[in-house]
Amino acid sequence: MTVITENDFIESISDALQFIACYHPKDFIQAMTKAYDKEQSPAAKDAIAQILVNSRMCAEDKRPICQDTGIVNAFIKVGMDVQWQTSQSLDDMVNEGVRRAYTHPDNVLRASVVSDPLGSRTNTKDNTPAVIHTEIVLGDKVEVHIAAKGGGSENKAKFAILNPSDSLVDWVLETVPKMGAGWCPPGIIGLGVGGTAEKAMLMAKESLMSPIDIQDLIERGADTAAEKLRVELYTKINQLGIGAQGLGGLTTVLDVKVSEYPTHAASLPVAMIPNCAATRHTHFTLDGKGPAQFTPPALSDWPKITWQAAENTRHVNLDTVTQADIEQWQPGETLLLSGHLLTGRDVAHKKIADLFEKGESLPAGLDFNNRFIYYVGPVDPIKNEVVGPAGPTTATRMDKFTDMMLANTGLLGMIGKAERGPTAISSIKKHRSIYLIAVGGSAYLVSKAIKSSRIVAFEELGMEAIREFTVENMPVTVAVDCHGDSVHESGPKEWKQNIADIPVHKK
Repeated sequence: MTVITENDFIESISDALQFIACYHPKDFIQAMTKAYDKEQSPAAKDAIAQILVNSRMCAEDKRPICQDTGIVNAFIKVGMDVQWQTSQSLDDMVNEGVRRAYTHPDNVLRASVVSDPLGSRTNTKDNTPAVIHTEIVLGDKVEVHIAAKGGGSENKAKFAILNPSDSLVDWVLETVPKMGAGWCPPGIIGLGVGGTAEKAMLMAKESLMSPIDIQDLIERGADTAAEKLRVELYTKINQLGIGAQGLGGLTTVLDVKVSEYPTHAASLPVAMIPNCAATRHTHFTLDGKGPAQFTPPALSDWPKITWQAAENTRHVNLDTVTQADIEQWQPGETLLLSGHLLTGRDVAHKKIADLFEKGESLPAGLDFNNRFIYYVGPVDPIKNEVVGPAGPTTATRMDKFTDMMLANTGLLGMIGKAERGPTAISSIKKHRSIYLIAVGGSAYLVSKAIKSSRIVAFEELGMEAIREFTVENMPVTVAVDCHGDSVHESGPKEWKQNIADIPVHKK
């Protein structure tokens, strides 16, 4: 009989979450390096370089890969011969491990979980509760697969019940482009096929925790229907040309995972969940001999690449930039921003909208006139940091507020990640504004460009508060210009055609 102690289990959960917050899995580093080596799109290659440099920096300094440190997903298999030495339930122990990990004073992780989701949406402050799936199995061990799933990729989860005669491949190829770039490709796509609606979703999520091995599969040859589907989808999704950050390029997915389960004869349930470029997961087993141990990849596992802006990169002073200046910027152009900008996300935008609806003014000291806003919710700083990892959030969530902000505040431009929808693009064109993107998955690298930070308004919102950052050479790309032209439309379109003309990509 194996005895698992409360302390060993909680410590293992906490250590696992701290570990995956800072270290990419070795297989992901290797896959991204291969993607970098073969990438021919300059914009996509630059984005992948930033992701890899950010990854190494986080490993060296033991800081979060992404500002969105996720919602915890735990898949736990408990052996029937295990005896627990605890006064707590399994879920309570998991949540205590989450609490300790996310509030660890040496490496605070951003608390993103809110309670009362239909009402006050109050932040729980410690990222609890986790989403826990438990299975009782034969054996005398406890096996845990644990992940921290970011909102950008989780929000792109898709589900459909197809007819048995429908083409699953066609559904995937039609659906992936509609996901946009908010899931921060390149990443992994997990598919759950069969079972029932909830079973398919669970299979898709759990499949994302398996190793990246698509190249090994291609080399040895696919045998089963699921393996053949993986290879076909991997090839055809990459042929869409979406590329890193949706900018257009050769690699959109690093792997495609497929899990299947028997299903009703009348149904073909299909769930699709992507994992982003900050893929965070690990696996450990407890056998009663103490807490789990986690070994980081060696620094030599990262490629010897550095990131620096090209010589012809445009330098922008945010404190003096004008309408005439931004009208010269072109989609796909790289900029280095210096000066002052404001921050704000969903909740701050909603508070501003409520003030305007009541005929009230903005809080004292908050002035957007001729300013840029950065859609970000940073991690709390530690030690001598000005701010913790501070990468962009998905900008489409702010689309419904865009016209209000541009029409009523004098806002000049916006910075986020991923594409903008038709409503926002129409407003950008009407007001001759601009939308820039920073690389999702390079949060720590971006934070190094932030030289000072102060809260300007809505301090009670925590990470959602409006701040003023002073930045120096913050790298961004023009995503939507003042004419409404979007690189997220032109880039993939161009590279889908380019890929069709590159024989080396078709393996």
